[in-house]
Amino acid sequence: MEKATFTVNGMSCGHCVMAVTKALKGVDGVSDASVDLGAKRATVLFDPTKVSLDALKEVVRDAGYQPA
Repeated sequence: MEKATFTVNGMSCGHCVMAVTKALKGVDGVSDASVDLGAKRATVLFDPTKVSLDALKEVVRDAGYQPA
């Protein structure tokens, strides 16, 4: 398992946090995801043989937010 933390811009409320969390946890290979609104960060524990960090960031983009 690999752990990655990245900035997520565009979040402004609890609904945003839930949307990003749900999107990340729905990806095959992700075992856990947590999103911090105040810090504007997502931390993801994932299997790099199943999903890449770039793919995770794309999922966040598809949910309507801007990963950095």
